[in-house]
Amino acid sequence: MGKHSAARKQKDKQDEPPCVSIKLLEGSPLKYKKIKPGKNTRKLWIKQSHLEYEIELKRLQIELMKLQKHMQATGMRVLAIFEGRDAAGKGGTIKRITAFLNPRLTKVVALTKPSDTEMTQWYFQRYVPHLPAAGELVLFDRSWYNRAMVEPVMGFCTDEQHKRFLKDVPLFEEMLVKDGIKLFKFYFSVSKEEQAKRFAARKLDPLKQYKLSPVDKLAQEYWDKYSVKKFQMLNESNRTLSPWTIIRSDNKKKARLNCMKHLLSHLDYEDKLPAEELRPDPEIVISGIDEIKHMETHLFAPRELRG
Repeated sequence: MGKHSAARKQKDKQDEPPCVSIKLLEGSPLKYKKIKPGKNTRKLWIKQSHLEYEIELKRLQIELMKLQKHMQATGMRVLAIFEGRDAAGKGGTIKRITAFLNPRLTKVVALTKPSDTEMTQWYFQRYVPHLPAAGELVLFDRSWYNRAMVEPVMGFCTDEQHKRFLKDVPLFEEMLVKDGIKLFKFYFSVSKEEQAKRFAARKLDPLKQYKLSPVDKLAQEYWDKYSVKKFQMLNESNRTLSPWTIIRSDNKKKARLNCMKHLLSHLDYEDKLPAEELRPDPEIVISGIDEIKHMETHLFAPRELRG
């Protein structure tokens, strides 16, 4: 009997499909969770934490749809700016926010380098046409804050242009807010070690290689220079009317969920979830003023500075 049992086990093992490493499309585990075993089905094992993430993500995406319905009815205008170092997780978060929203009322703006004509214009001019109209949600995947970090570090602007920008940007944003635009400024903060891992992963993944650019190769080399410019940017542009919100993004999933919670918790709309269910994790979402204090404390200990 023992021999027959062992033989059956050996046969079953041979009949099993080979073990392969695959990455399921987001939403698939939740979608197929209740499917019963059958002749044409196979078992897949996923982490419990990933399933919990997908459940929470779907719940927040439903809230975003409620918000958009309210925005359309009231004419509310929302502008969200996503800044941070390369590979910090900005694009992934934007993708989750916009996944199920009406594209007619949702715009993602990711401008390329300025043209020769735009180089001669007022710096903010190329961004103004993309500001939200009534009922619209606009998300900038990098914004006018290119002039605060990337441009001065890479030598794409002069010191005078950089200083002028830092003086002008609070006034520009004050005009937007006083005109009724709900402005959110997110800075995604990734550690140097995690950034290096993500760059390495991009090189190996053919679906992510489009994200690689010559500037990425210098991100690690110029890490400390970017830290200095970040400190200047926060000091000059973190204002009561237009504060910065820092998102710790070494854990991409937590960064996405908590960014969405912060956005939703600061806007009023019908049938909104209770406040405690939209409260962000204080370890992930940091105020601009607290980040400034942290940087002031560790200015002479660069390794202690967050990305």
